[in-house]
Amino acid sequence: MGTREIVIDRPIVIGIVNVTPDSFSDGGNFFDTDMAVAHAQTLVDDGADALDFGGESTRPGADAVDDPEESRRVIPVIERVRALLPNVPISIDTWKTSVAKSAIEAGADIVNDVSALRFDPKLGVLVAKKKAGLILMHSRGKLAEISSYKHSKYSGDVCDDVAEELNERASRALALGIAKESIVLDPGIGFSKTGDQSRAILRKLDKLKKLGYPILVGTSRKRTISEAIREARGLAEDAEIPTDSRDAGTAGANVIALCSGATLFRVHNVALNRAALDVAWRILRNTQRT
Repeated sequence: MGTREIVIDRPIVIGIVNVTPDSFSDGGNFFDTDMAVAHAQTLVDDGADALDFGGESTRPGADAVDDPEESRRVIPVIERVRALLPNVPISIDTWKTSVAKSAIEAGADIVNDVSALRFDPKLGVLVAKKKAGLILMHSRGKLAEISSYKHSKYSGDVCDDVAEELNERASRALALGIAKESIVLDPGIGFSKTGDQSRAILRKLDKLKKLGYPILVGTSRKRTISEAIREARGLAEDAEIPTDSRDAGTAGANVIALCSGATLFRVHNVALNRAALDVAWRILRNTQRT
């Protein structure tokens, strides 16, 4: 998967670096290039196997970002991180061909597309040409709609429908010449799905696993985590859930996803999730020290 291959022989933790002023969780925290680079180093020190850089927020109501501005945000960071961490796989979170091209030339190995090649038809051609890795995330509708519930009505079982739709996108990628071993599927937790639907998917990832691709989940600090915490504690729907609680909830959701078949986990708090997933993995595999 990409120039720097990721060997999936244990849970793979991917650290998030949002180079944005308006991401839902940490918008503005790492908008400065120096701060973003320093944060990337911290995530790797905390146990990240790879890094995912994004320059456009997908939160509800986020402002659209044009290609030049998105590149201006992320490319200098990727260039510096690649020089600083030459062996760490880098993913660019974008659906735009021009941004992906610049990122790959700057040192990125993987393209993480929230539209699964729906928004920009040329993106798949670029990924095939550059022999990059590709993460296909399930979503529905336009960019401004994917984080809403507008397209959350499914004809049957949500897990079956998501698997079917992602299989179609993966088939498209294969037809463009992208190697199967370069493709990862992401069910898109919180995208075009209600909280109940997202939880159902996390419980039944085996339906997606049957397609034969590695599965990535991105539950980190999302609305579905906050909703579950509020329900469990009997809190009001608008009750604020602190970041540390959402991080702990994320780790819980990721352990469930691991048991269900996921192998890659995109997170904000690497240290917490690294520890939780490593312990869960050793219990599941009964791994003994040799």
